[in-house]
Amino acid sequence: ACAFAGLWNCVTINPLNIAAGVWMMLNAFVLFLCEAPFCCQFIEFANAVSARADGLRPWQKAAFYCGMAVFPIMLSLTLTTLFGNAIAFATGVLYGLSALGKKGDAISYARIHQQQKQMDEEKLTGALEGQA
Repeated sequence: ACAFAGLWNCVTINPLNIAAGVWMMLNAFVLFLCEAPFCCQFIEFANAVSARADGLRPWQKAAFYCGMAVFPIMLSLTLTTLFGNAIAFATGVLYGLSALGKKGDAISYARIHQQQKQMDEEKLTGALEGQA
C-alpha cells in the first residue's frame, strides 16, 4: 500500500508530493527488507538487513517505523500519504505495544493489592501498639 500510494503521489507537479512519494516507496522497500526478506531474495544484502533489524528491541523498531511513516506526512499532508503510511505506522504501533509487554491479569493485581493492604494494616497496628 505504501509503495503504490507513493507511486501515485509521484504523478504530480508539486515537488513536495514527489519527495513524499519517493520517501513512501523507500519506506515500503525498507519494510520489505526488514519484515519480509523472502520477498527480496534477489537482493544480496537482504538477509543481513533482516538479521540486523531482528536484533533491534521492539521499542527501537517502533520508533523507527513510526518515524519513517510520519516524515512523508509532514512533507505533504494528503489523503494519499495518510492512507499510504497507515500500514507502516500501524506496524510501528504494534511493535510499541509489544515493547510494553503482556497485560497482567486482574487476579494477580488483586492479590498484590490485598497483600499490600495487609502489610499496611500490620504496620498501622504495630505503630498503635508501640504508642500504647
